[in-house]
Amino acid sequence: MSHRRVLGLAALCAAALLASGLFLWRALAPRPAPSSPPASVTSLLGGEDPGGFARATAPREFRFPADHGPHPEFRHEWWYFTGNLRAPGGRRFGYQLTFFRFALSPGPPDRRSRWATTQAYMAHFAVTDAQGNRFHHFERTGRGALGLAGANARPFRVWLDDWSAEGAEASTLPIRLRAAEQGASVDLFLDTTRSIVPQGDRGFSRKGAAPGNASHYYSMTRLATRGTVRVDGVSFPVEGNSWLDREWGTGSLEKGQAGWDWFALQLSDGRDLMFYRLRREDGGTDPFSAGTLILPDGSYRPLSPDDVRIEDLESWKSPESGVRYPSRWRLRLPHEGLELELFPRIADQELRTAVRYWEGAVGIRGTSRGERVEGEGYVELTGYGETAGR
Repeated sequence: MSHRRVLGLAALCAAALLASGLFLWRALAPRPAPSSPPASVTSLLGGEDPGGFARATAPREFRFPADHGPHPEFRHEWWYFTGNLRAPGGRRFGYQLTFFRFALSPGPPDRRSRWATTQAYMAHFAVTDAQGNRFHHFERTGRGALGLAGANARPFRVWLDDWSAEGAEASTLPIRLRAAEQGASVDLFLDTTRSIVPQGDRGFSRKGAAPGNASHYYSMTRLATRGTVRVDGVSFPVEGNSWLDREWGTGSLEKGQAGWDWFALQLSDGRDLMFYRLRREDGGTDPFSAGTLILPDGSYRPLSPDDVRIEDLESWKSPESGVRYPSRWRLRLPHEGLELELFPRIADQELRTAVRYWEGAVGIRGTSRGERVEGEGYVELTGYGETAGR
């Protein structure tokens, strides 16, 4: 992560709660907790990782449905759902439902108790109401014990309280997503329209030069979606497309890396595009930035930093946090003749959670070899407004 996801929002969030002294309180009672200052990406992900965890060091063959489930030997992983939906009449919604698993220590707990666990879970849920210019976002935490939170491969299920992603009994797909909080909710069914895409080198996604600063990473980039979105007490039948990112690993930010910009885009010509730009503290693009271009037939090819040009066109300053984020982008793939302009559905899609970041629905307009192309997607921005070593 990211997303969703590029380098470990799961680790960030759990570490932030541990650092603030709120983790046990919130895990036992995963409802809104007293506010605490957001954690810094650079301070939480810099330095050496604890020993004892498995590391992503080389490509491995994905095995399904097992890999849809948890990988407790690694320090962190996530199930990252985002999507753009439309109600009859054209009202637009975006949504995010993300489940993070974070291991507090390697191996099983050292005592026999139904309460004992080394696994912590966190979930983020957000709904963007473009017409209403409203962004609803929520956070929960829970222990991986007593049925409060967890993940299974068969039948597929990941949950925290009554927020859940659950597969069909006989197979993983379709996946049903359910989450509700303070008048906002989603109840959605997702089914695939193309094959699973392994990101990086056969699913091995390097984030830095040091061994193990990597993840195992695959995506389901175009999931046909239907269901219901509810905002401010009003329910809307919706249809659209979703995106699932799955990553697990034990990596961390390396010295000089300040954060990332992650783009997941679905184009009207049937192509999908993922690219994460790792930002360096000097403002440059890290050479381990990478992505994938997926064609309508499901074939794909990797993208390097030399393949993608990203220009920030505008910025937006959060009235809540005072942080300034990029807020409109020009993204070009010269070898593809592709030039896209990305614009947020609404400006304020900042999640003010244990780790503060911007993640939201975007629209797309542009050209492909001179022909008009449109689309929609999601963008995630982390590390903005932070001071290195904070």
